[in-house]
Amino acid sequence: MASGLVAATVAIAMHGLWRVLPWERFALSLLLALLSMALAWPLHRFARWSLATSLMAVWIAALVVFVGPFAVLATLLLAAAALAIGLRLAPQIPGRGAIALAIGLMAIAGATGWILMLPVHHPLAWMALLLAIALSQRARLAQCLRDMQAGWRREIAASPAWAAFAILLLGLTSTACWLPTMQADDLAYHLGLPSQLLAHLRYIPAPEHQVWSFAPWAGDVLHGIVAVLSRGEARGALNALWLGIAAASAWAAISRLSEAPDERWACVALLASFPPLVWLAAGMQTELPAIAVLMALAAVLLSASRSKVAAINSDSGHRIFAAAILLGGLAALKPVHLFATLPLLAYAGWQQRTRWPWRKLLLGLVIVMLVGGSSYWFAWQRTGNPLLPLFNASFASPYFPLHDFDDPRWHVGFGHMLLWNMVVDTDRYLEAWDGGLGIAPIALAGAWLVALLRSDARAFAIAATLTVVLPLLPLQYARYAFPGMALLLVAVLPGTEAVTGRRLFTWTIAGICVVNLAFQANSGWTHHSAALKRVLRTGGDAAAIFPHYVPERTLIAALPEGDRSIVLATDPLRGYIAELAGRGRAVSSHDPTFEAARIAADADASGSRWQALFAASRAQWILMTPTQSSAALRKALIDARATRNARAGDAELWRLPERVPRAGRAR
Repeated sequence: MASGLVAATVAIAMHGLWRVLPWERFALSLLLALLSMALAWPLHRFARWSLATSLMAVWIAALVVFVGPFAVLATLLLAAAALAIGLRLAPQIPGRGAIALAIGLMAIAGATGWILMLPVHHPLAWMALLLAIALSQRARLAQCLRDMQAGWRREIAASPAWAAFAILLLGLTSTACWLPTMQADDLAYHLGLPSQLLAHLRYIPAPEHQVWSFAPWAGDVLHGIVAVLSRGEARGALNALWLGIAAASAWAAISRLSEAPDERWACVALLASFPPLVWLAAGMQTELPAIAVLMALAAVLLSASRSKVAAINSDSGHRIFAAAILLGGLAALKPVHLFATLPLLAYAGWQQRTRWPWRKLLLGLVIVMLVGGSSYWFAWQRTGNPLLPLFNASFASPYFPLHDFDDPRWHVGFGHMLLWNMVVDTDRYLEAWDGGLGIAPIALAGAWLVALLRSDARAFAIAATLTVVLPLLPLQYARYAFPGMALLLVAVLPGTEAVTGRRLFTWTIAGICVVNLAFQANSGWTHHSAALKRVLRTGGDAAAIFPHYVPERTLIAALPEGDRSIVLATDPLRGYIAELAGRGRAVSSHDPTFEAARIAADADASGSRWQALFAASRAQWILMTPTQSSAALRKALIDARATRNARAGDAELWRLPERVPRAGRAR
């Protein structure tokens, strides 16, 4: 056990990680922790609530303030319907509520994927549907909420200090949900689906302009539903729900392996302090819901695999179908998430090889395809490549060059020191700063060795380890391994308190959590910047924050109301046009045709090729970054008699003159 702590100390000392520690942001986290404790104290003192419950109330209130009540209400309605659906399939095990939520959300996302392109996504339609689902199961929902409340009180009473510590860390992580949507992939792609549902009541994929149009869309579908219900972006509220499900599902999973309340809450605390969570919660990447769904899947499979009876009880069919929906959900989020679960499935299958009702597995496979298959099916039908733009050398879709999509940044090589290097040299494996993965992957190496030495824990520890390893084999990109890293916490913590003793266990795990918190801001630029401070100063006013980080969003908001003209983003690194709901064009790799045209246009000093690109895109508005734009682009704008309409930060919005229709065309 001590070897991991020694290795972590050596890693920090050898690589000088203290030099890149974001001290100012760490101080802000400590200040917010103290403030939340101060606000929770009256509830704890006078209302006689537990400290953990009081802290949770404070952080939920803060979420409502900073993300808005309508976003929270929309998410609660979606959660109520998801819980109603999931309770019909979730096995009767501790943590059932969180598992049911994950099942229900993936079922809703999977079903919606098949009707995504139909013009039926009206707010009243979604509100009526979700209310009907929730009300039809109101008795079951009420009983589940009573059970959850009783279980919450019981578990807090078993370990009140650890519970409060875990909720405090989870609350600090939830501050990422307060930030407006500003990450590059979100603005270039992920916001497109919710924006189109808001604008058109349906999704209109256009692979000729957005090569990721048919990429697995379950995460964006759910963001779209809450956006439709709240009539605006609701990313923060939905991500807060995913954080809660991930934490509760982690508790449910480790409950299958450990009877020690301290270890269960310590697992939640370690997960909450995992630095990349703040980066994920600030954006729309699939890894956040994937962590929650993978934890729920582990809880379902572990509960079955640890049963020592001769046959699985009558709940086995529900258990298989629950696992199938969760597996389909992982596929609907991203193929790599399904790929990473193979060791977990192999583990559960081997454990129950003589007891699974095999006849139900075929129906389970059908469920997996129905829940996870919509994006792949439509991509295959519309583009000829079910994984567009991946593996296009094999599928030869006309919407992408005839080679496999690849990112050369993340081919640094796979080796036995990979996890160590990812911790101490993080920026080689992620868009982050060193230490951005936290210190737990090294500090818990000793606990991992202990798990491998224990015959009752060895098989699951190996399976969890492989969920980390498999996604890193083809591409050494740390983000794809985040769900596996979270699952590994469940595998290595059980039994550690008995090895170390309660006092040493407490100081060790709490110390790892604090070090993780110290490096939290290094996991991504959103928390590494002053964005959170601006949120606190402005009360969450996105309009006051955008000009400092993503001025394109300010300029898009300045477009005339009702204008439906095309907007062309000319900076290849900032094609932030997803929120335009289909009327944006970019010259980045998301549109290979326009990317090639942009390269040729920049090489033409006369500017005529840029003018030809303006015409080809039918753009009326031009987004540009003067400090990054070429001389050819600037000349093209002048020659086209374009006028600068607005400026924000380092970006500008230009308007092209109205084009005269060609002779002979219908007037």
